[in-house]
Amino acid sequence: MEKIRWKVEGMDCSNCALTIRRYLEKEDVRNIRVNFVDGDVTFDLNGNGSAQQIQKGIDALGYKVTGTLEADEAEVPEKKMNIHLKYTLICLPFTLVLLLHMLHDRIGWHWLMNPWIQLALCVPVYIVGMSYFGKSAVKSLRNGIPNMNVLIALGATAAFVYSLTGTLLNLGEDYLFYETAATIITLVFFGNYLESASVQSTQKALKGLSGSQKTVANMIAFDEHHQEVIMPVDNKDLRSGDLVLIKTGELVPADCKILWGDASVDEAIITGESIPLEKHAKDMLIGGSLLADGTVKAQVTAAAGDSALANIANLVKQAQGEKPPVQQMADRISAIFVPAVIAIALLTFIINYVVLQNFTDSLMRSIAVLVISCPCALGLATPAAIAVGLGRAARNGVLFRNAGSLELFKDIRQVVFDKTGTLTTGELTIDQFRVTDSSISEEELKMITCSLEKYSNHPIAKSITKTWKTRLPGTPAKTEIRWAKIEEVKGFGIKAISKEGDEYWAGSYKIAAALTTNNAHNVYILKNNKLIGWIDVKDDIRPEAKKVVNYLRSKGIITYLLSGDSSAKSERLAAELGIDKVVAEQTPEQKSAVIESLALQAPTAMVGDGINDAPALAKATIGISLSDASQVAIQTADVVLMNHGLKNLPLSLGLGRHTFITIKQNLFWAFCYNIVAIPVAALGFLNPMFGALAMGLSDVVLGINSGRLFIKKVM
Repeated sequence: MEKIRWKVEGMDCSNCALTIRRYLEKEDVRNIRVNFVDGDVTFDLNGNGSAQQIQKGIDALGYKVTGTLEADEAEVPEKKMNIHLKYTLICLPFTLVLLLHMLHDRIGWHWLMNPWIQLALCVPVYIVGMSYFGKSAVKSLRNGIPNMNVLIALGATAAFVYSLTGTLLNLGEDYLFYETAATIITLVFFGNYLESASVQSTQKALKGLSGSQKTVANMIAFDEHHQEVIMPVDNKDLRSGDLVLIKTGELVPADCKILWGDASVDEAIITGESIPLEKHAKDMLIGGSLLADGTVKAQVTAAAGDSALANIANLVKQAQGEKPPVQQMADRISAIFVPAVIAIALLTFIINYVVLQNFTDSLMRSIAVLVISCPCALGLATPAAIAVGLGRAARNGVLFRNAGSLELFKDIRQVVFDKTGTLTTGELTIDQFRVTDSSISEEELKMITCSLEKYSNHPIAKSITKTWKTRLPGTPAKTEIRWAKIEEVKGFGIKAISKEGDEYWAGSYKIAAALTTNNAHNVYILKNNKLIGWIDVKDDIRPEAKKVVNYLRSKGIITYLLSGDSSAKSERLAAELGIDKVVAEQTPEQKSAVIESLALQAPTAMVGDGINDAPALAKATIGISLSDASQVAIQTADVVLMNHGLKNLPLSLGLGRHTFITIKQNLFWAFCYNIVAIPVAALGFLNPMFGALAMGLSDVVLGINSGRLFIKKVM
């Protein structure tokens, strides 16, 4: 399947997004995401249609495909004036002069009372309004999904036609409402501009991420004499394997690996951590991070479009386009909102005319109903809050894969932690060791162990080899044993035969069970079936682990430790951290079953990092992975903590909960506004001009309320 990612202009509300979605569904494409907040439209072509044909179809709906998301991200677009602001400025002078006729007695401009002059002033505004609202209204009606522009076009047209009739039939000034038609159009344009500005402000966190992807890189090339040449290139032109030079104060142009040099790196753009990290040869650098101090030469490991930062930005954009369950009811109401308002406006006119016996007042009240109604508020309630919540999360090192996870966090009552690599650092170090055979020195034990363990991929073996293979300056070099035969015996350890015929083992207690009753050590070393020494390793607890567990318990959340490690070690760690319950010595299959059982009891979040955690993460209500976890765990998780630790777990829980609270507040406002505003307009307490202004400002309220999430305390 071909992945299509477009930027589409002209989407003003959820009904617009719904129109495009329904069209794409008819075209039988897959994985449709339409986000009217930023105009992103993505879907998968299944081979039955062409992208060009679908683009023409979207254009025919009244929207415009302006380019691909990749192009928009690669190039800084030319700054254009907001179309709503442009139309506001065109219409405003005519409208202001029209409104002055109400003050003609004070200013002496009696010529403004001439109906033909009022018509001449109103016509330009009406033409501009209908070229935008009218065209959009007709296309939406033709496609069976009327949008809010139908209401605006109907209200303005009713006032204009009524006034035009009064002018042509010379019925007098009581029939002139040109200023009403012009004011409705101008104020709605202005309201749309304010809405657009407030919605775009909710995208600023994501724009910060996207902006950090664009930089100039110092690419290292070689001339014909094999001398280094530094070439400035756009980072989007870098490819995996390219060499780059990065100096103090420069942005890292792409994900890369340090070959030479040391540096302090500010990774706040990804992790939210403002303290620079020390980086050395073989360490990884994240594209978009800042080299605070130092100079390094590095090799690009991923092109800019495939970098960690680019993937985060794309995932956040996708999540913004998704709808959590709380929005589904609002969408259903929004879909029938416009026809319902038209029916209410017609009913308002009939009832008022019967009661008042006044055509003009009845018409003005029905027009007020049309222009004060705001289906946009219902559609904007969720996307605005989601945009802010996901954006703030991304800037603080929390990546939500889907918008639904934000809502699910409000119900989490249990959090389950894996042990190694999650509550602990996963970086094993030698805690203690002992030689048990007097004929063997400590140096010999280290040499034997390194000679054996370097052939194992087990984490314990790697940690021992890493520590003991390093020779201190001034000490003699250790001579390794050359083996005639060596093999790794699954479940036991490493077995080797030296060229002299001696048999050596390095492994678990199973290999030493007949030689000692002490099973508390991690590694046992045997020579010719005799125990010559043992080694213990330790895994340091993450410094933030206890604080995170205490925070969860303070919120009434039950904490679990779920581990494949021994019960004794798991219980000891749980006691040290204050974890409520322990389930130890579990296989990956058993872990998955435990999580499934817990999730049936209460909404459960699982935090893990290894391949063996992936099935359990998938079974949890919300799966949470660390950024230094295995790729399988990251791909399975709903949430990824990008700060190489648990530090931002409370933030992710708090943001999820408060984003949902903001969504509920927005929906409450949207429903209450329409429930109150429509009857007020129908009863004649609000004229159409103020109604148009109130409609525009109603969306701004949602934008401001959603924007509070940027600074709101969520923990």
